[in-house]
Amino acid sequence: MEDCIIIGGGPAGLTAAIYLARYHLDVRLFDCGTSRAALIPCTHNHAGYPDGIEGTELLARMHEQAAKYGCKRENKRVEHLAVAGDHFAVGTDEGTFNARSVLLATGVFNRHPPGMSDELHDEALSRGLLRYCPVCDGYEVTDKRVGVIGTSDHGTAETIFLRGFTRDLTLISPDGDHDLSTDCSSELDQAGVRRVAGPCGKYEIRGDKLGVDTADGWLEFDSVYPALGSDVRSGLAVMAGAKTTGDGCIVVDDHQETSVPRLFAAGDVVIGLDQISHAMGAAGVAATTIRNTLAEERPIRR
Repeated sequence: MEDCIIIGGGPAGLTAAIYLARYHLDVRLFDCGTSRAALIPCTHNHAGYPDGIEGTELLARMHEQAAKYGCKRENKRVEHLAVAGDHFAVGTDEGTFNARSVLLATGVFNRHPPGMSDELHDEALSRGLLRYCPVCDGYEVTDKRVGVIGTSDHGTAETIFLRGFTRDLTLISPDGDHDLSTDCSSELDQAGVRRVAGPCGKYEIRGDKLGVDTADGWLEFDSVYPALGSDVRSGLAVMAGAKTTGDGCIVVDDHQETSVPRLFAAGDVVIGLDQISHAMGAAGVAATTIRNTLAEERPIRR
């Protein structure tokens, strides 16, 4: 019986692992290797790294730190989660484990540009030709030519946000004509944003540019942002009976506890802010609450 099982090995899960292990709790972390942080070529928003740090390097350092204090990290995929009396049963692809508490740090999955192969996607992402988070890396596209694949309110909002970094913006519909309200069209017009119809489904890396095939022919950009939404990985929370929002995010209280007692959640699976610092802060709150909750049941140090 573990004191806590953490599901997810990104910045939120690893931060919680460090905190909980340093609280002298028995902690096990399951990581199936799909953290979005591993896809970051270099983050410049993380305080303490003035020259930036690769996502994989950041995760490796956090793994090392958690292990130093006794956290058991295992490469397993969690497939089932249920309340089992006074504890949780965590079913993985290699057996079932029990824990007094569980922290979900499963994150979200960004929807990829339609028709883009995984190989091209990963290469474009590693070279900064494809980007997903303008909050994180909008600075890097200052005064560059940028394409946004999307439409409607979401595509408009992301494009207008990027307008704070560059004037050269093109909003590309992923499929056919744009679906834009009068307000969206007016906002884009005022910002001087070019709009191009789709479908887009063919892409090429052309030197230091990413080419996108559109209804107006091939267009080349310094960087392209997909604004196609994301899928929240909250299925395990639903299995355990936790409440979620209409868009699938897990509902938590001020201490990151879900509607199921001793089931906690932190990071983008709670709110899709897509910021490492926010995920880590929420994980620290969750971990401290877990420690205090378990201490009320019986002393931590015996």
